[in-house]
Amino acid sequence: MSLKYAVLAALLEGEASGYELSKVFDVSLANFWPATPQQLYRELERLARDGLIEARVVQQERRPNKRMFTLTEAGRADLDAFAATPPRRPTAIRDELLIRIQAMDGVDPEVTRGLVEERRTWSRAKIDRYLRVRDRLLDGRTEDAYLSEADRIGPYLTLTAGIAFEETNLAWCERALLLLKRRTAVG
Repeated sequence: MSLKYAVLAALLEGEASGYELSKVFDVSLANFWPATPQQLYRELERLARDGLIEARVVQQERRPNKRMFTLTEAGRADLDAFAATPPRRPTAIRDELLIRIQAMDGVDPEVTRGLVEERRTWSRAKIDRYLRVRDRLLDGRTEDAYLSEADRIGPYLTLTAGIAFEETNLAWCERALLLLKRRTAVG
């Protein structure tokens, strides 16, 4: 999959500037498809050139003009076809920390413990952020009420996947720290 479909999916929320899209990526899509602002702007140019999105310029006083992007009918059709197609391959983990852990045996165990503790802190922070996003989406409603009333549930479903992913990371960190502690006690 390419960044193309992540950008098209983000535009389902409505018209947005490149800056606004980068914020959407930070808050909701980064848990499963990260992108830098530079990558987003390049992709927006390609999508506009290919007719999948339209751009309009908004004149601003005291600020540079900004471009606002919307999904075209062709873009929506392309995104719908993509959404109906099974993924080409299963998810693969690419995690730099796990390579470091794989090679940890020659390293001071305190260094390894520090790396795992840092990941645990990141995971807790991401869970907290995702729970705040979930609370905003639910807006005081129960999950059942949200699911029956909301126009779109895709963002909620992907959010729950992000929460579950980070909860799994957190559980792994706790287990790894326990095993490192045992190893140190035995050695």
